[in-house]
Amino acid sequence: MYDYRQFYINGQWVDPVAAKTLEVINPATEAVIGKISLGSAEDVDRAVKAARVAFETYSQTTREERIALLEAIATAYKARYNDIAMAISDEVGAPVSLAMKAQAAIGIGHIKTYIEILKGYQFNEDRGKLRIAREPIGVCGFITPWNWPINQIACKVIPALAAGCTMVLKPSEIAPINAAIFTEVLDAAGVPPGVFNLVNGDGPGVGAAIAAHPGIDMVSFTGSTRAGVEVAKAAADTVKRVAQELGGKSPNILLPDADFQKAVAGGLRGILSNSGQSCNAPTRMLVPADRMDEVAAIAGGICEQAVVGDPKAEGSELGPVISKTQWDRIQGLIQQGIEEGATLVCGGTGRPDGLNKGYYVKPTVFANVNNDMTIAREEIFGPVLVIIPYQDEEEAVRIANDTDYGLSAYVSSGDIEHARRVAARLRAGSVHINGAGGDMMAPFGGYKRSGNGREWGEYGLEEFLEVKSMLGYAA
Repeated sequence: MYDYRQFYINGQWVDPVAAKTLEVINPATEAVIGKISLGSAEDVDRAVKAARVAFETYSQTTREERIALLEAIATAYKARYNDIAMAISDEVGAPVSLAMKAQAAIGIGHIKTYIEILKGYQFNEDRGKLRIAREPIGVCGFITPWNWPINQIACKVIPALAAGCTMVLKPSEIAPINAAIFTEVLDAAGVPPGVFNLVNGDGPGVGAAIAAHPGIDMVSFTGSTRAGVEVAKAAADTVKRVAQELGGKSPNILLPDADFQKAVAGGLRGILSNSGQSCNAPTRMLVPADRMDEVAAIAGGICEQAVVGDPKAEGSELGPVISKTQWDRIQGLIQQGIEEGATLVCGGTGRPDGLNKGYYVKPTVFANVNNDMTIAREEIFGPVLVIIPYQDEEEAVRIANDTDYGLSAYVSSGDIEHARRVAARLRAGSVHINGAGGDMMAPFGGYKRSGNGREWGEYGLEEFLEVKSMLGYAA
């Protein structure tokens, strides 16, 4: 049983102002696996005060001191690597292989990346007598989700530390255990008191307090578009910088000259991984209308072979989704797809055969989907693929861009120049060509209602820097 009912404020584990316990549920078993406390605005205020005091000294540390700190964090993270991975498997339901090879791995990836960036980043630029200086923005508030929890914590906390900022983190109350272990990592690495603070809680109790607090200079939020709007509204009165990474409904265009077997398999893997709970998953597959049956057959065959089961069991490819609330929502959307006339190729409503407990969803493929259908418009956040036909390339691009979102897009072609031309027309923050994977240096963020700002790489560091002009700097 995990027990993290204290918060981490000013370098110490402390009791909340008022005790309010929340149980943490394992979505694979529906059993209680831990307890945390739900914080309040008073807890946030304590953490912000500690961060503001710490900023006075931490913001003045040298590049070399911050590199040494990140290197110590990397060492401490490696020592707790298995603990972090197993916590993610327990509270998110990720298969152990995914938790070990991807979920936990990306955390150390961000640490190593920012060590290298920090070694060469130019914080000052001289232009004649003018110096343009980039300085830490101040105290940052972080609100992170449950789906890739360590990724979304590390890609905020680590560049903020690299920039010289101090911070208050509210991880998801649904999957908070990995964040507590990460906090123990930072403590073991010697992060100075007050530089990093952890306050658990829900959105109304802690998230809103972070967004509105006048002592926080910048808030970075990852989550749903609906919640992102609320964060931005709460932050507006104090005119703080707001960075948001929100929802997605990413198109995946298969051009007629693509390798369809490879492209369909790769696209479907991108959805089934993490049980479809990735904001950049390629959930809308756009295919030539005259090849719809071919694509549906390929996708259906792969879908039927996907192994759904106990995250701890060897061979499980998909675990459960995060909660009963999410399970119910996905079931409703699948049923709506059926009622609106999409062709159900694989999966459907209910749990997979043989699984009577846990929030497991059948991997599902719909064909002959119209882009106006609910399942083509709304982010399902489950292992559900919709296949949409197009008549020509112009229509494919139009359908791809016909969405409220713009986080990621995908395009496949046997002709790289052809793929590049189409990629250039897609309104998305990231475009993956011919199945290209992620890159730790690639800026990550969206267009439209997928948010603003960019994370990862140098762009991620610059989210936490202010620009100052010093005129007459040179003699």
